[in-house]
Order: sequence, then structure tokens, then C-alpha cells
Amino acid sequence: MYYKVKEVADLVGVSVRTLHHYDQIGLLKPESESPAGYRLYSDTDLEKLQQILFFKELDFNLQEIKDIMRRPGFDRRHALRAHRELLIEKRERLERIIQSVEKTIDSIEGGKEMSNKEMFDGFDMSEIEKHKQKYAEETKERYGNSDAYKESIKKTSKYKKEDWARITARGDEIYKRIAANMEKGPKDSEVQKAVADFRQYITDSFYNCTPEIFRGLGDLYVNDERFTANIDKYKEGLAAFLREAMIYYCDNLK
Repeated sequence: MYYKVKEVADLVGVSVRTLHHYDQIGLLKPESESPAGYRLYSDTDLEKLQQILFFKELDFNLQEIKDIMRRPGFDRRHALRAHRELLIEKRERLERIIQSVEKTIDSIEGGKEMSNKEMFDGFDMSEIEKHKQKYAEETKERYGNSDAYKESIKKTSKYKKEDWARITARGDEIYKRIAANMEKGPKDSEVQKAVADFRQYITDSFYNCTPEIFRGLGDLYVNDERFTANIDKYKEGLAAFLREAMIYYCDNLK
């Protein structure tokens, strides 16, 4: 089934102008055109549009969305799972902020005492700072003042809370995928696909993760108890398993 621009706009709730813009920048081009010259969107185009709107909801800009969706390894199902986790996190944060607003109203109208901590529930950036510290320590521990460390510091210094939420959700999703397939062994194709995604995730989010660096990270994850504990929280023994899978991945790169 095919849909004209106005039909898509009405169905989705976006403007015709927006759809024209997506077409012009190559983000979402209609699959075909009618003999009369009307742009025609397919069901597959609608799936792509849904994905674009999810990314926008998570504060990606249009160029970032275009780059991500054009990658050969882009997996819509995995992207949706990551979106779901992050959207749940955003919902929970909004709920905390709403509760803070309600408590503030009660405090004003009812004279109910409110602690300073309660005033700022939902705005806490401490978890984000922990993530920044974690990745800074990881690269500095392994590579000192190298280019990888400098690149990591440069990238992470620009990240906002929404960026860290997205990055954390992606990392969690990959760790969970690997943990869920541990019984298949480190050489399993699904495990290796997740390991490849893990390396790309590091490159995209922190620094250019060369095979040499990636192999070294595997050693770090079992030799440093801090990293072992952080990874093993997903599943006991995951750090050691991940190291084996990373070594096998590096050994078999073409």
C-alpha cells in the first residue's frame, strides 16, 4: 500500500513541510512516485519514519539520525529496545520531577515542610558524573595520556544528560545481550555480533577503539576488580567471558 505526502502527514501528525524537508536532505525519501508526480510512501517508509521520530524524541539531531540509519549494521529491533529503555528512564525521571512539583505545591499551600533534597529530586546529575568518571578512568588506566584518552575526554566533555542516558542504555543493552548468550560460548555468532557492536559502541561514544585497544580492554576488565565488578553485575562471570569473546573477535578480524 502506498500513501501520498498529505496522507502520511495526517496519519503521523507531522507537517507536509517536515516530510518535504526529510526528503530534501535524504533522511526519508518516498519509495516511488505516481505518474502524476505525487510522492508515494510505502509501509517500509512509515517504519523508517517511526524510527526517525523515536530518535528525535531522544534528542538526536537529523544528521545524527541519518548517519545512524545509514550504517550497514543498523538493526531496527535492537534500536527499538534501546529506545524503550531510555524512554522508560525519561518517564521515571519526569515522574520524579512531577512528584517534586506536587510536594512543592503542598509545601506552599499546606505549610508542609519540604527538605532541600526533595526540592531537587529528578534533577540529580550524580549518576551522569559517575558515568563520565568511569570512562575517563578506563581510558586513562589503560592508555595514560594517549590519543585515546584525550579523545575520550574531548567527546565526553560535550555530552549532556540526555546523551549519557542514551549511551548508558546502549551499553546496558549490549552487556545484557552478551550475558544472555553466555551458555553458547564466546565463539557463538550472536555473541560475536554483540562483541562487534560493543567495539563500535566504544568508538562511537568515546574514542577510536582499534583492535589493539579492544584486546587490551578485555584484559583490563579481568585484571582490574573495579571493572570486573561493574561488568559482573549483569551476570556473574561476564567480565571473564567478555574477555574471551573479545580476544576471539580480534583474532578473527579480516
